[in-house]
Amino acid sequence: MDAAERWRVLRLHVEDQIPLAVLARETGISARTLQRWNQLYRAGGVASLDPHARIDKGVRRTSAETVAFIEQLALSRPRPSLATLHRLAVADARARELRAPSYATVRQIVRALDPALVTLALEGPVSYRDKHELVFRRRAEHPNQTWQSDHTELDILVLGADGKPDRPWLTTVMDDYSRAICGYMVFTGAPSALNTALALRQAIWRKTDPAWAMCGIPDILHVDHGSDFISHHLERTSIALHIRIIHSTVGRPQGRGKIERFFGTINTELLATLPGHLGPGSRTPTPVLDLAGLDRAIGGFIGTYNDRSHSELGISPRDAWVADGWLPRMPDSLQELDGLLLTVPKNRVVQRDGIHFQGQRYLAPTLAPFVGHTITIRYDPRDLSKIRVYDRDTFICTAIDEAHPNLRLSLRDIETARRARRKQLRRAINDRIPTVATREEPRIPEPTKRRPKLRTYEEDE
Repeated sequence: MDAAERWRVLRLHVEDQIPLAVLARETGISARTLQRWNQLYRAGGVASLDPHARIDKGVRRTSAETVAFIEQLALSRPRPSLATLHRLAVADARARELRAPSYATVRQIVRALDPALVTLALEGPVSYRDKHELVFRRRAEHPNQTWQSDHTELDILVLGADGKPDRPWLTTVMDDYSRAICGYMVFTGAPSALNTALALRQAIWRKTDPAWAMCGIPDILHVDHGSDFISHHLERTSIALHIRIIHSTVGRPQGRGKIERFFGTINTELLATLPGHLGPGSRTPTPVLDLAGLDRAIGGFIGTYNDRSHSELGISPRDAWVADGWLPRMPDSLQELDGLLLTVPKNRVVQRDGIHFQGQRYLAPTLAPFVGHTITIRYDPRDLSKIRVYDRDTFICTAIDEAHPNLRLSLRDIETARRARRKQLRRAINDRIPTVATREEPRIPEPTKRRPKLRTYEEDE
């Protein structure tokens, strides 16, 4: 209480003559305190009622050596308990012939340590960085400027393809500016470049649902250092689509905090309501949904999420993405997008019997002119029955696995290709080598024999 509040109470005694005992009962302030206030007022007036801070307040009466000893133990790993720390501090003080600290003093010294200092000393630099370092939160300036993509293992069990319980994964692509979910992929097994590509394919291309308007090619894709995100496949695809990939610092997911929060929303708001949910401390549940059923449930939730108001934006992610209307950057065709995302490029030399790849042999009549040449093939990891062949980024043909039962090439096709190749080579030879001029020499008498004159080309005459 300050001087004004104390005077407001004491005035009833000084001016209204109310006994201090009555004031003590009515205000709950002890009679001794009221008597002390009254004495201060009589000696120095209202100003003397102002509480004065103790001169030694905040100043430890414990020696500096004892304080340093306690702080050293408190910052050591593993940190001893307060009881152990107090016992060691008392023993050290007596050995130095100093004043032994009380348990309360030891606790006060430990609690006064800087939390950042304690975290760095006891938990290490990673924990200190995540708890106490200043973070700069960056937000994109417009839709499709920056996308985030990441995986999470979902807290639910589903029926796998073999009928056994399986824990699925979710890959999500989010627009940083609007928080809109542009694409996703639900799958079982470890994350792979193919699952990432399928999520990006859905995110980039136009959806059949007109309400799900998000599409286009982003300028920047923010990902982590997973093996699928640092694959050559994704790197080459980003170059072809003019996407700049930014990898977050290893062990520091702060750059992907927005998508991490969405994963938390999925787990708490959707999965907690589905059968097979893996709650904290729950027993292993019996799976009911299959992967397709979970996919439909997540797709419906994403539609709701994109349309509801976002707490930070004040509007829905869909409205934030659409804004005043704009045209996203799109690939020329879905076939081109599939060729980049869903197929993996490799370099191979065309052999006489075709292209050898993954222990299989691929053949097409169009490959006849390229025997001995290095070409680029693209293949779909889900279907190795055929490959697409390119020469310097120019599509040549689709080569078929010669062992494929439904797409086997006939010998006639191969022979036709061989004949066409020979004719092409002969035509090239005739075009590049000049015509040979044959001249008839005059007859030479029998006795005299001369060496025949060499044939000459017209250009040499």
